[in-house]
Amino acid sequence: MSVAYDFELQAIDGSPRSLDRYRGKVLLIVNVASRCGFTPQYAGLEALYRRLAPRGFEVLGFPCDQFGHQEPGDEAEIQSFCSTQYGVSFPMFAKIEVNGASASPLYKWLKQSKRGLLGTEAIKWNFTKFLVDREGRVVRRYAPSATPEKLEQDIEALLAKPTP
Repeated sequence: MSVAYDFELQAIDGSPRSLDRYRGKVLLIVNVASRCGFTPQYAGLEALYRRLAPRGFEVLGFPCDQFGHQEPGDEAEIQSFCSTQYGVSFPMFAKIEVNGASASPLYKWLKQSKRGLLGTEAIKWNFTKFLVDREGRVVRRYAPSATPEKLEQDIEALLAKPTP
């Protein structure tokens, strides 16, 4: 698999969803959790999404319970929490693993494409973010502490480039 569009995952409602439907868009792929110190970032992610989606930007949320059991609910509970607490309207997917033998193939690819600090592949915590350009290539990896607002300039730069 060489680009983000090559992956198919399960949407939060259980339906299959090919990332090919986002071809030509700038993507921000984030592993999320409902009971994390970074959970308030949902508000910033949603604000970015609403502001930039008309120009070809998508946030893709992937719930993960691998860090401190901070995403204990099932998909229905996660979806309800995100919509009622943060008004999330960006695409959410079924709960996945991002590390270990059962890690999602998408996350294996993301981690190999852009390593973390000191060349590590492992995702360190919830709300690690990957920025993907319009051609489906990972261009940047952000730590959980990087707020959505701090990513806007990088996203704007990718949106300014013509669609391939």
